[in-house]
Amino acid sequence: MNELLAASGTDVAGTGRTVLTWLLLALVGVGAIPVVAGLAQFLVIPLHAVRNHYRETGPYLPNVAVVIPAWNEAAVLTTSIERLMGLDYPPDRLRIYVVDDASTDDTPAVLARCAARFPGRVVHLRRDKGGEGKAHTLNHGLREILADDWMEALLIMDADVIYEPASLRKMTRHLADPTVGAVTAYIREGSGDPQGITRFIGFDYLAAQAASRRAQNVAGAMACLAGGAQLHTRENLLAIGGQIDTSSLAEDTVTTFRTQLAGRRVVFEPHARVLAEEPAGIDALWKQRLRWARGNVQITSMYRHLFFRRSVHPGLGGIFFGIFWFAILLLPVAMLLTSVGLTGLYLLDSELAAEVFGAAVFVPIATFVFMITLTISVDPRTGFRVWREALLFPGAISFVVLLAAAFPGVVPLSGAAETFWTLFVYSWLVLCIPLAYGVRKLEGTRWGRPLAPLALYLVGFGPMMCAITVDAYVKEFRGAAMTWDKTEKTGRVTV
Repeated sequence: MNELLAASGTDVAGTGRTVLTWLLLALVGVGAIPVVAGLAQFLVIPLHAVRNHYRETGPYLPNVAVVIPAWNEAAVLTTSIERLMGLDYPPDRLRIYVVDDASTDDTPAVLARCAARFPGRVVHLRRDKGGEGKAHTLNHGLREILADDWMEALLIMDADVIYEPASLRKMTRHLADPTVGAVTAYIREGSGDPQGITRFIGFDYLAAQAASRRAQNVAGAMACLAGGAQLHTRENLLAIGGQIDTSSLAEDTVTTFRTQLAGRRVVFEPHARVLAEEPAGIDALWKQRLRWARGNVQITSMYRHLFFRRSVHPGLGGIFFGIFWFAILLLPVAMLLTSVGLTGLYLLDSELAAEVFGAAVFVPIATFVFMITLTISVDPRTGFRVWREALLFPGAISFVVLLAAAFPGVVPLSGAAETFWTLFVYSWLVLCIPLAYGVRKLEGTRWGRPLAPLALYLVGFGPMMCAITVDAYVKEFRGAAMTWDKTEKTGRVTV
């Protein structure tokens, strides 16, 4: 009897171990979904050469009203307005409406001078009460603009954005197709003296806009119109309610979704290029991206009925778009699952963990190399300037971890050193997130400020974006106030 009980116990233990092993393998597999989704997205980018909207375009020069929300933008407004006035576009078909959100600097004086230089073409709209956010400021301008029948298309931009001469004309040509409701341009980081963080942003915009939005063009569903470069038809604005949503921190994404759900197309025009000033410090970047990340969490809740339901919308409800959306939104969760799965496998069966990691690591390495190569190729001018940041986007430590995994045995380890290194490698996907938060805190100290840029290169810009996403989870869970932390602009864009 004792022998039977012992054998039975052994069978149960063996079954439990097998179940646990498969569970841990499943965690690693689920954690790999964002990598596979990223690869799938970039694989379709070359199709943009044949699957695009250019065959439906034509010469079309509607009356365009440009609306610019402005709060204390005296340092950048003059240059932006002058560049708009110099666009390759019929002067009598372009008007600029600057909505002054109760600025306390020289913004009113700057606008008075611009209005005097360009009478009838630059309009100053002043709000007596400010600080309610960009959407409220835009709606103040929209009420004035829509009250006049002159406007046929509306360009929403930020005060610091600089348009290349032919950019607006390249955008309006898509509106020749009546099925198109909105067009967005390619925003590039435009600082004249790009440093570490702005160079990372330069690559981030290259990947997220020039590359990723091409894939969204192919898929027929756009995630978000660039907040500083979005062109709408009058009909589209009226169809979505004649105003910008104020219930979310991602008003541009809500507008994008509403446009497509109303039956109109949203198109990305990669050859309409504009330059924008981006945060030069980690804390400023954190506040900007936290606003974006919280907005995406809010959008997910608002449109939870839409994802993976093609019957609601063939593009936004499609599998491709759904996987793409959640692969970004839930990337920190995937990283946690991967670390837990690998660490658990190591404690259960170190040899199996090594085999799984060794087999799986070539997927992110191959994806990483392919994504960087393709991303740089779509805009070589920017790509070759930020190639170091492209390589170190996941961080120098992650880069070393990947190389060590790809070429095991180069540095022979044994005993406690081998155990420590292996556990560090398997847990780095989780450790990098609090360390990225630590980099932000480091910048906030007097002694750590000069060290923060180096720490960013070590930990990585990608892990910092994941840390910001986690912060967004927490802020939304706690119901934190939706405050609009404006990015300070100083006029660093090179004209």
